[in-house]
Amino acid sequence: MSLRLSTLILPYLRWHEGGRSTWTRAEELGFHAGYTYDHLSWRTFRDGPWFGAVPTLTAAAAATGRMRLGTMVTSPNFRHPVTLAKELISLDDVSGGRITLGIGAGGTGFDATVLGQEPWSPRERADRLAEFVPLLDRLLTEDSVSSGGEFYSAHEARNLPGCVQRPRLPFAVAATGPRGLRLTARYGQAWVTTGDPSLFESGTPEQSVAALRGQIDKLGAACAELGRDVAEVDKILLTGFTPDRQRPLESVEAFVDFAGRHRDLGFTEIVLHWPIPDSDFAADEKVFEKIATEAPGLLA
Repeated sequence: MSLRLSTLILPYLRWHEGGRSTWTRAEELGFHAGYTYDHLSWRTFRDGPWFGAVPTLTAAAAATGRMRLGTMVTSPNFRHPVTLAKELISLDDVSGGRITLGIGAGGTGFDATVLGQEPWSPRERADRLAEFVPLLDRLLTEDSVSSGGEFYSAHEARNLPGCVQRPRLPFAVAATGPRGLRLTARYGQAWVTTGDPSLFESGTPEQSVAALRGQIDKLGAACAELGRDVAEVDKILLTGFTPDRQRPLESVEAFVDFAGRHRDLGFTEIVLHWPIPDSDFAADEKVFEKIATEAPGLLA
C-alpha cells in the first residue's frame, strides 16, 4: 500500500516574511498536500500572530501549482455552511481543483467561545456536525439550496458554478466517535485522526497503535453498515499528538519505522507539522527536509 506524505503549516507568519516561502518550499520538497489549521487562535500561539485559513490557502494556491491544499480541520465553532460553501467554491476555483476540506466537530478551545457563546458539550458539537456536513454537501453539489434545520438553514443559496472538482471537493472528516464515523462513511472521501488523546501524556507507542487499529475497525464497521468498502476512504494520521510524537522527526530511519507501522494499519497519508522553533512543533529543519525527500522512496 502506498503512503503519501503531507505537511501542516500553521498560519503564524506574515505572508511576505516567511509565509509564502514556506508554502513554496513545501511544494519543492514534494509533499502531497499542505494543510493549515482553521482556527481564529490556537493554544500557545494565542497571543502572537495568527492569520485566517481561507485567505492563507488562497495565497498558497496562487503561489503553488501541484500540491493539494486544505484545512485540518474546519469546524462549526465559528463557521456556517452557506458562507463556507461560497468560500470553498472560490478557493477550489483559484487552486484549479486542489482543495480538500478537513472538517470535524471542533473542541472547547478559544474558537468555542470567541463569538460569545458558551462552549457546546460533546453531544451538542456532534449534533451540529451531523447537520452541518449534509447541508454543506448539498451546497457544494446543487445550484440552489433551501433547507431549514435546527442549527443551520439556507434560503435559495446560489452556488454557481460549483466546485472545479466534481461532484464536489473531497471531505476529510475528523472523527473517532460512532456518529462522526457514520458521517465519515456517508460523506467522507477521507478520515482524519490524531490518535487516542487519553494516551497523549502517559501512553506507549504500542498502546497508540492498538487504539488506532481499533478506530480503523470502527470506521470499517460504519462503512459496512452503509454497504461501503472502507478501502474507498483515505485514512489520514495527523502526527504530533501520539505518545511518540517527537521520535518520528529525530531521523529518517525513525520516521520510516513510525510511518511503516502506521501504513501497515491501513493509513494512506501521514501529515507532519512544519517545524516551528521554540514550540511544541520544534524539530531539526534539515532532518525534516531529509524525511520529506528520502522517506517516500524508502516506504514505496
